[in-house]
Amino acid sequence: MPTKPRQQFRIREVAERAGVSPATVSRVLNGTAPVRKPKRDLVLAVINELGYRPNRLAANLRRQQVQMIGVVVSDIENPHFTQMVRAVEDSAYLKGFRVLLCNTDEDPAKQREYLGVLIAERVAGAIISPTEASAPEIGELIDNGAAVVAFDRAVSDKRADAVVAANAEGARLATEHLISGGHKRVGFVGGPTGIETGARREAGYREAMAAAKLAPRVARGDFRVEGGERATTELLSQGATALVVANNLMAVGALRAVRHARLQVPHELALIGLDDPPWAELTDPPLTTLAQPVRAMAAAAAELLVGRLEGRRRRRRHEVFSFELRHRGSCCAGPPPPERRIAWPKSGS
Repeated sequence: MPTKPRQQFRIREVAERAGVSPATVSRVLNGTAPVRKPKRDLVLAVINELGYRPNRLAANLRRQQVQMIGVVVSDIENPHFTQMVRAVEDSAYLKGFRVLLCNTDEDPAKQREYLGVLIAERVAGAIISPTEASAPEIGELIDNGAAVVAFDRAVSDKRADAVVAANAEGARLATEHLISGGHKRVGFVGGPTGIETGARREAGYREAMAAAKLAPRVARGDFRVEGGERATTELLSQGATALVVANNLMAVGALRAVRHARLQVPHELALIGLDDPPWAELTDPPLTTLAQPVRAMAAAAAELLVGRLEGRRRRRRHEVFSFELRHRGSCCAGPPPPERRIAWPKSGS
């Protein structure tokens, strides 16, 4: 009779073949209690016959011999979070922790489900970039003894540590940079205002425009490529001569819209992006950005988490990192162009 592949056998099947209880098989495998030699030899013979291999990871999780931490990100396709996950995993692994990665796609329902998984798995801690900052499952994680660090966006539960960027300051600096280059019609391609980074970056832009006594021009792109293209198209139709784009995925959409409009950067349109993805230096011209120190922020988040888990720290920490202006070729080349309106083709034409 053909045997099953090794990985398909379970303890119950080993027990049935040996004529013992699953608990006896478990005791033989784990050495948690003595088993008489004849019975032990029989169980080992069946294990060898079936080619059974225990799921050590699952067993260690149940006994908490391998400590797991959860990493919950809002969009794994975003290079910002890809860098963060890599840095956190590097730090955690060296400290003896293993990582469970969860991607919420900016969906509060998906976030709640993944946090429920982390609670059920009894993770030692979690680093969370929240879509829903006030989700009750975050507090439940902490109530169950897990350490929690919010990354990129703070959470409502004040027991959690936080590592964030100075988002309002970064957007304000980008806007001021364009204004100082002579631009008066500066548009802002923003994210959802229900998310902290979206709200804070838009607030910084509006602050700079108000200080210069200029009218704000805002279109929101939901932190996605398609949304960035749509919002940029809207702002160009309003005569914007410069744009601040609030994240790197929307910057891709903005560049698409600019190419479609056949505008020359920076001579006809100046651009600054918030976030500095690896491709920013490869565009023509290279993209001026406000860069976050993502790896340093991720390392700080991992250190805060491990410090809690190792009992070295109890007081809450809220760390804020500044942006760095990386001036390349996409803005402020001479005076801004005269006001112009772009006529877009009607839908379906």
